Amino acid sequence: MPLYEYQCNVCGKIITALILKSEEENTVACDRCRSCQVSRILSPCTTHKTEAQRIDELNAGSRKDDRFYKDERNVGLWAQKRAKELGVDLGSGFNEKLEQARSGRMPDLND
Repeated sequence: MPLYEYQCNVCGKIITALILKSEEENTVACDRCRSCQVSRILSPCTTHKTEAQRIDELNAGSRKDDRFYKDERNVGLWAQKRAKELGVDLGSGFNEKLEQARSGRMPDLND
């Protein structure tokens, strides 16, 4: 869908608008102050990586900042990468527990 972001020139609020036809761009108004004085801005974007890409890019020896450890997926990625480097097979049970943890469910460690 053609979603565009605009910034209000009066109050500064950033708004998102669905524009299906070019004429609709003239009707975009700020939902805070109702001003029609808006400018289209570039929206931030992100790219998605596969699990294999994340593991390959993970440098277990480098120092990480706090943001890295706030992503709960990275602990498991680190363990997978280290096991791969050391030639250790953690087994399918480890991968199952890792997926449970990544999906937000606490794994039962007694299984």
